[in-house]
Order: sequence, then structure tokens, then C-alpha cells
Amino acid sequence: MARRQIATRVSQLNGEGALAVFARARELEGQGRSIIHLELGEPDFHPAAPVVDALRNAVASGRDRYCATRGIAPLREEIAHYLARTRKLSIAPEQVLVAPGCKMVLSLAMMALIEPGDEVLYPDPGFPIYPSFTRGLGAKAVPFGLVEKNRFQPDLQEIAAKITGKTSVLIFNSPNNPTGTVFDQHALEGIAALAVKHDLWVLTDEIYARILFNGEYKSIWLLPGMAERSVIIDGFSKSFAMTGWRLGYAVAPVQVIDAMDLLVLNTFTCAAEFTQVAAIEALRDTSNAVDAMVAEYKLRRDLFLQSLAKIPGFRCHSPEGAFYAWVNIEDTGLPAEQVQKLLLEEAGVAAIAGAAFGAEGRNYLRFSLVSARHLLEDALDRIHRVSVKWRGVTA
Repeated sequence: MARRQIATRVSQLNGEGALAVFARARELEGQGRSIIHLELGEPDFHPAAPVVDALRNAVASGRDRYCATRGIAPLREEIAHYLARTRKLSIAPEQVLVAPGCKMVLSLAMMALIEPGDEVLYPDPGFPIYPSFTRGLGAKAVPFGLVEKNRFQPDLQEIAAKITGKTSVLIFNSPNNPTGTVFDQHALEGIAALAVKHDLWVLTDEIYARILFNGEYKSIWLLPGMAERSVIIDGFSKSFAMTGWRLGYAVAPVQVIDAMDLLVLNTFTCAAEFTQVAAIEALRDTSNAVDAMVAEYKLRRDLFLQSLAKIPGFRCHSPEGAFYAWVNIEDTGLPAEQVQKLLLEEAGVAAIAGAAFGAEGRNYLRFSLVSARHLLEDALDRIHRVSVKWRGVTA
């Protein structure tokens, strides 16, 4: 008698390294150990007071019913205004779809655009869900490298060489997780030219677009020929410190939004109305909470890099955005996994070995700069003390 089996697509998925490290860190805390958490990409900030008030008022006034599958109209209109104000995009509300979290928006977009047998280009190192969900859809995930000698900018020649007749989608995020790199104009124009030439969809993950340390954010959507072939993925977790609220959105051509809307109808029906109402207040940002948060992240980055430079075997290219430090540990002479374990088990500092973000990350650790400055200083002191474990190797 045949055994009932789990669908094979599940075996193509992988988890997130950050969550595995977090689980072990919590286990150590349960044993009474002091752990500084620099593994999760979760801001230590909370939403601004007007956002919390808006949520409370929305629930109290009964905004807890089923609502429009693609998101309530006032929020989609506010997203259009917000993107015009912060990214100079001219978007109609009909081009916006709201869902519970950026991962959900990303997966809906990928389901709408990717066929089994397609090839999908994605950055390595990069967010591990890009290749994972690609494989889950029966497509082939094809990495393009972001390497230190190229300042973690994409190699356009490499991307061009990897495009085949089966390539349908190119995914990237800028600022990049985990490197903190903001793709420059040359990279954006090169990717756009390849997308137009080969008729590719581009998924541009802009979740960290507001967490930028210099200049103004430039979306690939604005380049010639890109508005009709781009899908912007964004949301409220990072810029507005609303991680547990689970709210993200896509901006795309109307036919893509219509396809995603049909998928919503067949899956989760709608995002919670009261969180959507509160998100309108977040976008208006009347208390300038986003700018204050970004200024603090910049201070943390500068503090972290300054002290990191004193740790033997460590080096880090200064991130231009997001809230991560992508630290090269090759000169320690130890594998990144061993350094990660030393830091967690002996120093009480949780970070992630870079291979969790792809093969190009094998000599790196990612630190999330999501703890207060005094905790970052404490973490760096702890790392410096434990670095005696590899100083003999580097000498």
C-alpha cells in the first residue's frame, strides 16, 4: 500500500539561518546566559505613537471586518502619495496590492510571474527566500554574485552571460540584505537594459529604501521601459518598525495586480483592516519617526565600524543602507560557522554565518545593527576579548 507523501515542492524550500541562530541564542538565555541579539533583521524601535493610536481607534470603531482583497482604497491611495513624495514615482492606486507581510507579497508576485521550468536570476548573497521560493515553484534559481572587490555591486557581464531563453524574472533588493549595498546608477541602468532586451520581469525589493545613509533613493521603476515590467515589493516592517503587524504591498502593472488579486482570493482573502488603517498614519509620518530612526542607524553603523576595525581578522565595507554589517572574517583563518559559534557560545553575541545568504557569503558574518549603541559597544568588547581564539592564526 502506497504511503501518503508530502508534496515534493516542500523539499525544495529552505529556512532562514537567522531563525536557527535565534533559537540557539534563546536556549542559552534560558540557561541564564547574557546574549546580545545581532542576528535578526528586526528593529528595536516600535511604531510611532500616532500609528498605535490609529490602530486602537480602528479596532474600537469596528474596523475588523472582511475588506477589499487588494487592500482598502484609502491605504492604496496613501501608498501612491507616499511613493510620489519619497521616490518620485507616479503610481495609480489600481497598481497597488496590500497583503499580510512582504514575504506574502513577494510570494504572490512570484506565483503570478514564474512558470515551472523558468530560470530566475537572484543576488548572492541575498535574501534566502528568493531562491527557496523559486525552487518551490518548480523553476531554476540562478545566482549572480555580489562580491567585495566590486563593492558588492552586480557584475552586469555575469548577469548577461547567465540569461538564457528560459530566463523570465530577475530579482534584486537595494539596499541589499545582507551587504547594505545600494545599487548605483550604472547597475540599475545595466539591469534595466538587459530586462528590456530580453523581455524580463524585474522584482525590485525596496523594503529598505527609506533606510539610506546618503543621497536619495532611485527606483529602477523610473528608468525607460521599466514601469511596464517591474514589480516593487515594499512594506512596513523595516522603515516603520512594524514587523509583527505583517503588512506589505506590491506596486506593479495592473495586469500583474489583477493576477495577484486572484491569488489573494484563493488564499488569505485580505489583510486585517485595522492594521491597514493604522498604516495610513505610518505613511504620513507626522512625527518624523522614520528620519529619526535612520539617523540612529547611521550613528550605530559608524560606531560599529570604528570599533570593528580594531578586531583582528575582521573587516567591513561601509554599508550605504539597511541596518546590517557584512563582515569579512577570512583573515581569522577560521570558517565563518566556527567564528559564529565562538561568538555565540563564548562571547554571548548572536550573528549569522554568511553562507545562510548564499555561497558568496562563506567568508562573512552578518550583524544586524538593531540593538542600542551601548549594547553594540558591549558586543564589540565581547568579540574583541574572544578574538584571542584566532589571533594566533592571523599572526
